[in-house]
Amino acid sequence: MRLYVGNLSYTTDEATLQKLFSKHGDVESVNVIIDRDTGRSKGFGFIDMPNDKQAKEAILALNGSEIEGRTIKVSEAKPQERREGPRRAFGGGRR
Repeated sequence: MRLYVGNLSYTTDEATLQKLFSKHGDVESVNVIIDRDTGRSKGFGFIDMPNDKQAKEAILALNGSEIEGRTIKVSEAKPQERREGPRRAFGGGRR
């Protein structure tokens, strides 16, 4: 099950989340989303846990808990929505 973790401190890293979630079960992967322009965390990430029961227990245990001064939100991740419209790799401006 893929979990969404929001309202993270910009200093929270993947190792911190790995340690926190592994207390509640097996963690397959951790991904803190990074802004490609600034190189700084966007304040959210995703945790993949192979056992749904353990993932649901982690949601119950960690949603609303405080990490590094922030009250985090933990829920089951929603499927990514497909973006419509043209893709512009280099800005798409006129010359």
